[in-house]
Amino acid sequence: MESLSLAELLIEQSYITQEDADAAFAFEKTGAGLALDYLLQEGKLNRSTLGIAIAEHFGTSYTDLDAKPPSADELNRIPEDIARKYRVVFANEKEDEVRVATDRLEAEGLSAAVEAVFPGKKVIFTYSFSESIDASLPRYQKALNTRFAEIVKHEHRVAPELLDEIIKDALTYRASDVHFEPTGDKTLIRFRIDGMLRLAGSISREFYDNVLNRMKIQSNLRTDEHFAPQDGAIRFVSGSTAVDLRLSIVPTLGGEKAVVRILAEYVQGLTFDALGFSPKHIEQFERASKKPFGMILTVGPTGSGKTTTLYALIRKLNTPEVNITTIEDPVEYRMQGANQIQVNLKTGLTFAKGLRAVVRQDPNVILVGEIRDTETAETAVNAALTGHLLLSTFHANDAATAVPRLLELNVEPFLLASTLELLVAQRLARRICETCRASYEIPRLDLEKQNPSMKGVFTEEMVTLYKGAGCASCNGTGYKGRVSIVEMIEVSPSIKSLIGTHPSAGAVRAAAKKEGARSLFEDGIDKARQGVTTVEEVLRVASSNS
Repeated sequence: MESLSLAELLIEQSYITQEDADAAFAFEKTGAGLALDYLLQEGKLNRSTLGIAIAEHFGTSYTDLDAKPPSADELNRIPEDIARKYRVVFANEKEDEVRVATDRLEAEGLSAAVEAVFPGKKVIFTYSFSESIDASLPRYQKALNTRFAEIVKHEHRVAPELLDEIIKDALTYRASDVHFEPTGDKTLIRFRIDGMLRLAGSISREFYDNVLNRMKIQSNLRTDEHFAPQDGAIRFVSGSTAVDLRLSIVPTLGGEKAVVRILAEYVQGLTFDALGFSPKHIEQFERASKKPFGMILTVGPTGSGKTTTLYALIRKLNTPEVNITTIEDPVEYRMQGANQIQVNLKTGLTFAKGLRAVVRQDPNVILVGEIRDTETAETAVNAALTGHLLLSTFHANDAATAVPRLLELNVEPFLLASTLELLVAQRLARRICETCRASYEIPRLDLEKQNPSMKGVFTEEMVTLYKGAGCASCNGTGYKGRVSIVEMIEVSPSIKSLIGTHPSAGAVRAAAKKEGARSLFEDGIDKARQGVTTVEEVLRVASSNS
């Protein structure tokens, strides 16, 4: 449904006002996202209300498949070919009535096809969001190994078809990376989903060699090189799906291991709320970003969401009056309204050289993908000093450690103190699945006995926590999606003075704590108390000493 017709529908049904709609379209014109994103973010509308409004327009009811996904038996009540063709999912059944959810209520042939599946029953079609239908349909898929066997049996374009099935599965299960790990006569395929590796299937060595060669050709890499690391990029296209992939190949004792990173293409809907930032953290971000110049750094290990957080900030800053330029390796998100530059070592376009060129392009906001060396650090500090808001990522264990680490790169203490405005350390913990989340109580002493690092964290005798029981929506894991666990240090005048003394990480941490900064662990425990994540996840990603 187009934004305009949807807005007219919502106004007509009194779900939003004309003023809300005007503000939403003004937001959409900035290129920062869709009008609907604005309405949801600003609380003018919630997802359930939106579903009800769309359903009312079609004269039916709304079914929330995310809240109650069908079981495997219920799903299979509708044959796969019909489910995929008409995008229908079994919702529920009464004595003589079956309710079927779809996002295509006006599809030609829909009624006849589904009614033939349930003879003697009255079929009622309800509306469900496309994303909810998309999440249900992949559960018809057979295991990867079963599909591999079928492809090999037909002996037709084996390598392309194997690779397509692997990447399509990775996209279906929201994997961030695909690992191809050669072990003897077979190669294991593992997906990283919500930060955790899961075995997806395996293929024989001969077919892996063909798949690897296909990836090398698509990435313009050497197919005759087997003993040196290689890196490349692939544009994967399947039907209406197009996504950028980054390929890394390294020689191991078992053979060439390949890892494919799946890059998200657009940043619509990327907000601090969705990422898990608290209102206080959002306020600190907004305060720092409103300054005319200075440096905001996100720190943490690889894969901790540093770049994603900076793009959430850029999304808020992205207006026609602001010139935003990024230089990255690789460009992980595409954003309208931002000038995005890809590092290219073959042509000599490094972070430092690119940054020096960017400064001459009259930018207001500059995103440098990563500060890796002295040259980039010095250039970034000078850019921030000369009237630009500079955003970047940096590898450090926590926010306080970033200060001595930057000073070790020979950045002058007085220059760092003059430019640094905000340090953000973060980790990604798995979210508890909202569909099967349940609370439970555990004696404090039992919790401390199970996890000695929890001593002194809780004071009550019985502690209320949460966990996911495991359901169809989360594939039985109890977790679905990830949330940021955050530590923020606002660089106050007293901390700026401290930086001038070449302080240790401990000294910076102590000074920040006096001013109210909270550690990664403390933020994680807050989220565990709120039922966003589990204590086990907090302990996995953050030390109680952090």
